[in-house]
Amino acid sequence: MAEQIKLDIMSDPICPWCYIGKAHLDKALAAHPDHPFAIEWHPFQLNPDMPAEGVDRRAYLEGKFGGKEGAVRAYAPVVEHAEAAGLTINFEAMKRTPNTLNAHRLIHWAGIEGRQTAAVSALFKAYFVDARDIGDTEVLADVADSIEMDAAVVTRLLGTQEDAQSIRDRDSHSRSMGVNSVPTFIVAGQHAVPGAQPPELWAKVIVDLTS
Repeated sequence: MAEQIKLDIMSDPICPWCYIGKAHLDKALAAHPDHPFAIEWHPFQLNPDMPAEGVDRRAYLEGKFGGKEGAVRAYAPVVEHAEAAGLTINFEAMKRTPNTLNAHRLIHWAGIEGRQTAAVSALFKAYFVDARDIGDTEVLADVADSIEMDAAVVTRLLGTQEDAQSIRDRDSHSRSMGVNSVPTFIVAGQHAVPGAQPPELWAKVIVDLTS
């Protein structure tokens, strides 16, 4: 068994490049089952000032890209890379752009139970494939249930402020360390790898670390 090496991943569950980046990493990890990585996911909100209830997606796109045409142009490379990675992104069906603070709380709690990556995967599927509002407590409870967490406990916790400030503080800490976009991967606490890197790069990193 190779010595474990920490791979910290700053990500947001509504970030399409994070979804693509995870798929690329997963492909490399599957090809190298003896990889040394111990993975931990960290909160980074693309829209930290988003209202708690989220916003209508059309209004969000208008504000960010000046309307649908601008959004289509901006998302063209996302669609292309997602298709190349074999992923579905159901942009047409998305009705709201959520605040992801509560989704990050769920990822944190899942980590305590050793289900963190499962939670990240389930949130990406809920948002990008099923076009669900992952800012909604019921949706988050469903996601928790789907990865064998206690949905009733998650629902109760989401009704409190438990760990909310901790998530905000961790997000701020990443920004203060110079992280300004996601995904950002940090290998062994020192080497930052920004962006949705191809599986070949991860394969090379794994080989370099284990040889």
